[in-house]
Amino acid sequence: MHDLAARLHGLPPSLGPVRLIAVDGHAGSGKSTFAERLAHALGGAPVLHLDDIASHEQLFAWTGRLMTQVIEPLARGESAYYTPYDWRSRTFGVPRPLPAAPVVLIEGVGAGRRALRPYLARLLWMELPPAESWARGRQRDGAEQREFWEGWVAAERAHFAADPSRPHADLLVLQLQEGYEVLPGPGATPEAGPDVTRRNGPSPMW
Repeated sequence: MHDLAARLHGLPPSLGPVRLIAVDGHAGSGKSTFAERLAHALGGAPVLHLDDIASHEQLFAWTGRLMTQVIEPLARGESAYYTPYDWRSRTFGVPRPLPAAPVVLIEGVGAGRRALRPYLARLLWMELPPAESWARGRQRDGAEQREFWEGWVAAERAHFAADPSRPHADLLVLQLQEGYEVLPGPGATPEAGPDVTRRNGPSPMW
């Protein structure tokens, strides 16, 4: 994991002074856990969770808000301020800062969407089939979210059908019993480097 972090930190900036790294994949594929571990290996890199940007009314139609609150300030080298969404109260909270650090991670379904790819230094995809990912997500969220998941699966299918991320991924991340395996993705370029496999201790399953 630390070797992967060093490779990402060594990339040229992609958004003002920032190297914006996206972690995409199906809901329940382990994006948040991986992003937090990668952020730690990067020395505490800021992480933007797209669950804070999306809402019940805009499961995927949040590009404009992300651009205004996050992308444009970071491009100017300024700290971004975004209003996180509370999924229980269905309201947006007080602005939360996201500094223009050398590396910033953005994780969530749709992080590698077409509108964001020009600003990314690298796009990572969690390599887990949708059915398995969704089963893990449903188990994680419990019966309370059963109705939400029924609508979510249909929305996610429609999003990736219209705007797929995986074909553009620079790296594929496979979760193992102990750590992760990181491989070149479909969108990898020769400059992305050779195949790379990384282990980072036990990795709990969702």
